[in-house]
Amino acid sequence: MAEIFLTKNILIQYLVWHFFDVPKEILLGWRNFLLFNLNYFSIPLLLKTFFSHWRQYKWDYGRGFDIPRYIESFFSNLISRILGAIMKSILIFIGILTEIFVVLFGVIIFVGWIVLPVLLIAGLWFGFKILL
Repeated sequence: MAEIFLTKNILIQYLVWHFFDVPKEILLGWRNFLLFNLNYFSIPLLLKTFFSHWRQYKWDYGRGFDIPRYIESFFSNLISRILGAIMKSILIFIGILTEIFVVLFGVIIFVGWIVLPVLLIAGLWFGFKILL
């Protein structure tokens, strides 16, 4: 493998590195950031357990037939589920918003890396043009 690189022109080595090797690494890093944020905010798990109790706070109905205790437990569990849905929807929203920002920044970085040689050549061209 090293013999192949030794026989190539340095310009060809640079172009292969710039347009093939590094973009592949940028895409892999971008994918890792997306998967990390998806796992960090636990979006799939939050969607699966959307209407479950918040922090597993639930009240027992007790034994026997006690209507006030039954009503109190029912409404306490209902409030815990509603609170869980509200908090989980906020966390899901923040997680999706973070994913959108990671996608946008990834696109900017990827396109910026691809366009970088053109910007370098244009900067040198206009710089010499100003001097002359």
